[in-house]
Amino acid sequence: MILTFDKILGELKKNQYRSIYLLMGEEPYFIDVIADYIADNVLPETEKTFNQIVLYGKDANVFQVLDAAKRFPMMSQHQVVILKEAQSMKGSRKEEKELKDINKLSDYVEKPLKSTILVICFKENSKDKFDKRTKLYKALEKSKDAVVFESSKVRDYQLPAWINAYLSERGYSIVPAAAAMLTEYLGTELSKVVNELNKLMITIPVAEKKITLEHIEQNIGISKDYNIFELRKALGEKNVLKANRIVNYFSRNPKDNPMVLVVASLYSYFLQILTYHYLTDKSQAAAAAALKTAPYFVKDYEAAARKYPAQKVIQIISIFREYDLKSKGVGSASASDGELMREMVFKILH
Repeated sequence: MILTFDKILGELKKNQYRSIYLLMGEEPYFIDVIADYIADNVLPETEKTFNQIVLYGKDANVFQVLDAAKRFPMMSQHQVVILKEAQSMKGSRKEEKELKDINKLSDYVEKPLKSTILVICFKENSKDKFDKRTKLYKALEKSKDAVVFESSKVRDYQLPAWINAYLSERGYSIVPAAAAMLTEYLGTELSKVVNELNKLMITIPVAEKKITLEHIEQNIGISKDYNIFELRKALGEKNVLKANRIVNYFSRNPKDNPMVLVVASLYSYFLQILTYHYLTDKSQAAAAAALKTAPYFVKDYEAAARKYPAQKVIQIISIFREYDLKSKGVGSASASDGELMREMVFKILH
């Protein structure tokens, strides 16, 4: 049975357990949250010694997993077996492949031990994908005793909304610009984002429940005035003085603001401005969906589009390609990143 993250956690919090959980996908955060919740909450501490087993795919074989799953709990209603890093359960030789073949669990899925909660954590990457064509996956998908959860990556344009939802569940909120700044600087690695959000909730004054740019600057160390988000805004407004101040700051702090990331971010921003130019429906909701941004920011793209005609935006996109190559030493081996950044911003603004 395929279930969502919220549905699985909802069941677990009501002490409703399935016999088998297959937690698979590219986003490790959701997999870890579910697996950790089961590990921390199903059994009381006094029962974990005898009735909770954690195996690792690199070290375990499929027969060890089966032996553990088929054991009866000792003086407890349940036993928990967690197979972590199941994507590492593979061998190079024929004998090892037989021992490590996770698909051999398919027979167990059809007749699982009701007292066992088996959790399989399969964190996908470019090399390791869970094969949905296998007998194991099909058995898990059909079984009412089993849960399949696919943990998908949160895309960058989805992250501000995800941050809002995460904070809202905990009684906090965040200003849109602050959510956008965190997205820009932390990327989409959710464990990293959650770590910073938790630090913010701990450190801001108790009476304040709204996270602002000032909180981020004070507690995470990202300047609220000199960052890529503010540079995009300054360029969108054609604020020459502000844009040059930020670029000069970047040139003095190249490790925190590498040229390659600045170019990539500005390229994405101006591509969105170009997209806005060619929208047939420029209403806030339609534009936000097309630009993959929060409705709050649509007015900024509208204002930037008035400053930069479509033809100029096309020229600017060419400038980014030129300076991306120059930053990698093509045609400009001697110029520093700071010099290249200043040249690039000058060409954008003039």
